[in-house]
Amino acid sequence: MSWDDDRPAKKRSKASDGIFGGQLSLEDILDAAIALLPTDAYALLLLVDHDLYEEEDNDFCCGRAYGGSRVAVVSSARYNPGLDALQEVEVEHAWPASHCQTYVDACVRNADDGRAPSRKKVKMAAKNEAHASSAMQAAVRAFALVPASSQSDGTLWLARVCRTASHELGHCFGMDHCVYYACSMQGSAGLSEDARQPPYLCPVDLAKVLCATGADTSDWYRALLKFCERFEDQDRTFAAFSAWLRHRLSTVSEESSSS
Repeated sequence: MSWDDDRPAKKRSKASDGIFGGQLSLEDILDAAIALLPTDAYALLLLVDHDLYEEEDNDFCCGRAYGGSRVAVVSSARYNPGLDALQEVEVEHAWPASHCQTYVDACVRNADDGRAPSRKKVKMAAKNEAHASSAMQAAVRAFALVPASSQSDGTLWLARVCRTASHELGHCFGMDHCVYYACSMQGSAGLSEDARQPPYLCPVDLAKVLCATGADTSDWYRALLKFCERFEDQDRTFAAFSAWLRHRLSTVSEESSSS
């Protein structure tokens, strides 16, 4: 890889935390991505398999964007479900189970000592919401109904990378980290927190993207649903997001009919 003026690209690396043999410099890869950005492209998203670091004292970094330069880099390395136990990733409370009232209440009660609610509590909450009528409750129900035997590690891996890729591309559209609602543009300080983030944009950031692209809300949701339906039988995240999207499409249709 080289710059446009034939200068060799920097290729810094450092030792990893023991999970991987080494890490590549995220800043160097982003600089190279800027040099590779085609003149007719709005943005460039570079997916890499290598583990990355941003600063010398950082453990790792899964993704970063230079929004003003319209480039983003996402690493799939840490999202491998086979590493969840080693990295202590909390998978039972991943989105949308992270929104269960029982789980949220338990997190608040146990905030001082860092404990999380039991898996049993999350499952009970999902059952109690089986007949609820909101998009979130539909997502929780779909999440709970996918049996563990049907869960594909490869599809879960894909779901995690897709969420981070969407987040980083959001920065390329000029959006900062969201501080308003549950949103895919929220910042994340770790893998367990990353897993709790939703795959959708909040109303504030969705309005920004629709304005920037000229897209229609229903068309936006239908395009996402078409993709998610390809994997909903293999992964709880895709199943939950599909259910969320179907409910939102129904709500948008009802609102349009009544206006």
